[in-house]
Amino acid sequence: MSQNQRIFVVSISLTLATLIAFWQVKHCDFINYDDQAYVNKNSHIQNGLTIDGIRWAFTTGYQGNWHPLTWMSHMLDVELFGLRPWGHHLTNLLLHIANTLLLFFVFQRMTRVFWQSTFVAALFALHPLHVESVAWVAERKDVLSALFWMLTMGAYCFYVERPNLLRYLTILLLFILGLMAKPMLVTLPFVLLLLDYWPLRRFDQERSNQEIQTKLSKSASSDNQKRKSRKGVATIIEKEVKPQTSVTSEYRWEIIRHLLWEKTPFFAMAAISSLVTYITQQGVGAVQSIQILPLSGRISNALVSYIAYIGKTIWPNNLAYFYPYPKFWQPWQVLGAALVVIAITLLIILNAKRFQYLTVGWLWYIGTLVPVIGFVQVGSQARADRYTYIPLIGLFIMTVWGIPVLLKKWRYRNKVLIASSTLTLSGLFIVTWTQVGYWQNSLTLSDHALKVTNYNYAAYCNRGNAYKNLGNYSQAIVDYDKAIELDPAIAEAYYCRGNAYVALGNEKQAIEDYDRAIEINPTIAEAYINRAYIYVTHGNEKQAIEDANRAIEINPTIAEAYIIRGNAYKGIGNDNQAIVEFDRAIEINPKFAKAYNNRGNTYASLGNYKQAILDYDRAIDLDPAIAEVYHNRGNVYAALGNYKQAIVDYDKAIEVDPKIAGAYLNLGIAYAALGNPMGAIVEYDKAIGINPKFALAYRHRAVSYARLGNTRQAIQDVKTAAILGDKIAQNLLKGQGINRR
Repeated sequence: MSQNQRIFVVSISLTLATLIAFWQVKHCDFINYDDQAYVNKNSHIQNGLTIDGIRWAFTTGYQGNWHPLTWMSHMLDVELFGLRPWGHHLTNLLLHIANTLLLFFVFQRMTRVFWQSTFVAALFALHPLHVESVAWVAERKDVLSALFWMLTMGAYCFYVERPNLLRYLTILLLFILGLMAKPMLVTLPFVLLLLDYWPLRRFDQERSNQEIQTKLSKSASSDNQKRKSRKGVATIIEKEVKPQTSVTSEYRWEIIRHLLWEKTPFFAMAAISSLVTYITQQGVGAVQSIQILPLSGRISNALVSYIAYIGKTIWPNNLAYFYPYPKFWQPWQVLGAALVVIAITLLIILNAKRFQYLTVGWLWYIGTLVPVIGFVQVGSQARADRYTYIPLIGLFIMTVWGIPVLLKKWRYRNKVLIASSTLTLSGLFIVTWTQVGYWQNSLTLSDHALKVTNYNYAAYCNRGNAYKNLGNYSQAIVDYDKAIELDPAIAEAYYCRGNAYVALGNEKQAIEDYDRAIEINPTIAEAYINRAYIYVTHGNEKQAIEDANRAIEINPTIAEAYIIRGNAYKGIGNDNQAIVEFDRAIEINPKFAKAYNNRGNTYASLGNYKQAILDYDRAIDLDPAIAEVYHNRGNVYAALGNYKQAIVDYDKAIEVDPKIAGAYLNLGIAYAALGNPMGAIVEYDKAIGINPKFALAYRHRAVSYARLGNTRQAIQDVKTAAILGDKIAQNLLKGQGINRR
């Protein structure tokens, strides 16, 4: 079998194995941990790939990152798949497959060693620690940025073989694109230097080229020297050149200086990206302060995490999407981790010239984890599986090139390598398949996390959200309570518990929870928004406007805040300003059906029925499942005297929501207006059946009974309406001198 045929067979095998191992992602839903912010509740993403969306992607620091390519990839998914989760998951999987194949191609090209390159790619494809990056839609930035990482390495390999300006600029462009997908690529220039050391051996190449030129100047007649001169770089890359020790320290510094100078633009772009990322994350409050998380704790966690990741690489069990930050580390854990890291580092340094692949692999692993190891702590997790997506390649290099050397004198070396490789990949395949299954939905994911971790307040909080979304508010509150018990300073738990209390009608307790959430984290815009909703519902428009203003200060692109502010202005009679607010909400999210509905209501209040109907029509086009919009449009048609069309809309509202008592009431009024009092009474009965305290329904039913000559029932309904607080009914009773007792 030729080399090209072998590459083709391996490529197909890697693709099929990865597809099968991760195939369950097509059944996975969006989860309630960042997926809403990144996709299914992000108005900019929901609009698909638009000019405004692209402009937003390049100018926003939303979610604490500047990664416009990632935002645009989500927009493209919406264009292709809408909000169907399987399509978004499929894109992640295809990117992971592409990364696997590129990793294989690049290492095979750089090392000219086929089977080791194959096994590195297979480990990358099937390792369970990579499930999080692939199965989590919000982690698109991992697999997308890794694509540019691999492309950059590939372009660098071609550049080394034949340096020229175009190839150099191609590398730089791919690197910049990678930074625009995720700033994790800031360590890539460092990795390129490692590749210069091994396997590209550019240190040796520089030395050899000078030696060649020296010898050529002394003797142009040597056939051997002529052959080396012709082959140049390609010959040196293809051979396993052993390091030589005759190079002077002065000349070695010249080599290093040249290679560093070559990487200067890359380091400059990495520095700019790091600064932008820090400022962005600091701006949204994602960076933990040194007062909250002391430096000693960060260093301790970093040391332990380095060893923990190695442990999970060797034995990937008890994997969770969130690992709580410990209250403190035991001294023996920190000391043990430090000793292991130092020992491995010293051992590798001492054998750096003999085992160059170990040096590169270890420094790759240590170095690429630096941005996410916790020295600058972003978020509250101790570590995360997704952080290992690129760093694990370093450990794979050490393993794949190191084990054959350890076994080189063993008689059964080849058989053992084949058997152990097959067993390892089979085991990883099974664990990965199982791990993907836990990502089916938010409930299964949090349940698993709570089984394999302790004190996981985030998992309790997210499971509470899952129960809340299923309508099980009581169980949701139990989980929120547990999260707060584990960490009383977690603002999200109070905010989410407040939402559950709203659903249960306990608005007083909800406001207390929103107050506490805001006290802990004054930048949680959603807490202001939801508290403002309660205020505007109860007629406290002033406080509602203040909360909406604060939410807009935190995030000017939250359309919901403008809706609330518009409702508040409408409540105090400032309809024109309300329309301005609804216009702004629609400008932010042109597909926000609720904004059109509310603006339609305001236009109706101003008597502009034509514009109101246009807004209701647009809202229905965007979301045909909102009963309130049909109801409101029916009211406008009724105001215009078009009762037949009003009845059509009321019927549609009832079809969407059979429990909407107001639609039955207005349907009855429409029937009465068309001279059908019996039909009207039937609808009033339904309204009262849904809401026995619906005073207006009793009064209108009284009118229909009176028209039918049933005075006794009419008087009884007027009395009931009066008792329930209907002022018109009370005036009727006073005017007729009827004793309400």
